[in-house]
Amino acid sequence: MNIQDSPTGPASQRSVIRNGGALTENEYEPTRRHFLKKILWAAGLSFFGVLPSGCTTIQLPAPRPVPWTMKDLSTAETELRILADGRLYLHIRHDVLHGVTPQMLVWWFSNLEGDIVVAGKKWPRYQIWHPVDHISIRYVRRRPDGTIGPGAQIHIREALGGRLDYLVDIVTTIEKLDETGFIHDPRLFDLQMARLEYTFTPVRDGTIYENSITVGPDNPLLRPFFNAVIRPRVFPDDKARAWFKHNVEEVGNFEFFLPDLYTSQAIERAPAT
Repeated sequence: MNIQDSPTGPASQRSVIRNGGALTENEYEPTRRHFLKKILWAAGLSFFGVLPSGCTTIQLPAPRPVPWTMKDLSTAETELRILADGRLYLHIRHDVLHGVTPQMLVWWFSNLEGDIVVAGKKWPRYQIWHPVDHISIRYVRRRPDGTIGPGAQIHIREALGGRLDYLVDIVTTIEKLDETGFIHDPRLFDLQMARLEYTFTPVRDGTIYENSITVGPDNPLLRPFFNAVIRPRVFPDDKARAWFKHNVEEVGNFEFFLPDLYTSQAIERAPAT
């Protein structure tokens, strides 16, 4: 497709030459919007795991046996609302994470790869964080010094509620990671499809952990189509409930493994004397 400017002066219109014909700019704009909608539709479906049966070869591993009971959804305060711009907003304020500090949480999100021993068996630590829903995780990009922080990217695979039709398979970019919280932004075709924010507040017995997800593109021109057509398909109410349950369970699990894991790793990192 070649774009040429007509030489007829200020009142001229840009034309698009295609197959020997020409489209004026006014005719071209609806075509461009239609193309963007098709891209957004495909991006939304693939990003949020809404794919036809047989389109994925990803397998859900067998549940991992853990010696604790995961927390119930009722232990947290949850909120679901539609923002003024039409995007979906979900928020969770979790029960206090006893024995867990913000420092431990920063270490955890910087060290998601690696193993952990539970009940005498070694497992990928990400799979223990949620012993049913989590599939795999890896850092696809680190910072120039090799560390994890703003600018690094994570590839996350998980199935909310242990359901592959609720598959999450995303690459997300870290925007912030420090002892006050964590922010990352999944993007597809350079479109921000969601924004996930976490806050860590130290209290006497541990940490108050809050997290949220805002579902929808950052481009305001694309939001009306996404909100009206795509979101009801890719993130319906039952999937939102699965997201709440998944997060309450995985965050609650920190109490049962993170303090010991952090202590053991800190000992390994300590310089010899």
